[in-house]
Amino acid sequence: MSALADKLRGLRRQAGVTPPAPTPVPAQPRPALPDNIRQLLGIRQRAQGKPRRSVVTDPASLPGETIAPGLQLCETRSAWPPTPPTFHAGFARVDDVIAPERLFLFDTETTGLAGGTGTRAFMIGVGDWHEGAFRERQLLITTLAGEAAMLDCFASWLHPDAVLVSYNGKSYDTPLLKTRFRLLQRACPLEGLAHIDLLHPVRRRWRAAWENCRLATAERQLLQVVREDDLPGSEAPAAWLGFLRGGSAGPLHRVARHNSQDLRSLGGILHHFAVEDDAPTAV
Repeated sequence: MSALADKLRGLRRQAGVTPPAPTPVPAQPRPALPDNIRQLLGIRQRAQGKPRRSVVTDPASLPGETIAPGLQLCETRSAWPPTPPTFHAGFARVDDVIAPERLFLFDTETTGLAGGTGTRAFMIGVGDWHEGAFRERQLLITTLAGEAAMLDCFASWLHPDAVLVSYNGKSYDTPLLKTRFRLLQRACPLEGLAHIDLLHPVRRRWRAAWENCRLATAERQLLQVVREDDLPGSEAPAAWLGFLRGGSAGPLHRVARHNSQDLRSLGGILHHFAVEDDAPTAV
């Protein structure tokens, strides 16, 4: 084809015919982008032009002490709630006589309240009666990579004779932790343990008398505990995620205080059932 084109051009020159100049095609104006698209592009360009900020957190600003990379431990002891006597757990439909040293109270703070595979616990609080005092131990992860160490530490605290104590833990905390142990390919230490979920005896006894059976209601009615400046559990995910994105560690201290009160209220409600003469029994 190129040889034929060259031959045709040569014949035109011999005949004195000048080929017409190509007609220029006017440039078409670019269509205007919608305002929302231009705004997004501007944000992206500004973000690309800035170096990524490196967040360095002073460990002293975090609750507790660092015990592993990305993992904090807070431990406290207090005189309240008092140690319950040995009791029969029929009120929780657990047919067992339980000594206080077997009790293992626990509560989690999580990245979401809906549960599911994508939800993880970023704090696990554990309470027990140890050497005459109520001991609280709280594990807090400050990086996603700290989760494995947190689960390993939590598992090391459990023993085969432990009796779990929670508030709605059978439906929420326990399934969530079992999922996380499974996803991290670890044996779950919660399997096969007796479990006193205090929500159920509270509901059976007071659902007709109280406006609801939430933990805050139970602790107010039974223990006269009224929280002040408490961070609601629904705001805990935002506090932790905000910290991961470079925010202040201050809200994490409020999360820890909220979790601590949950544990102490668990102990107080359990003590109430253990010592009252007319505790509801299984039917």
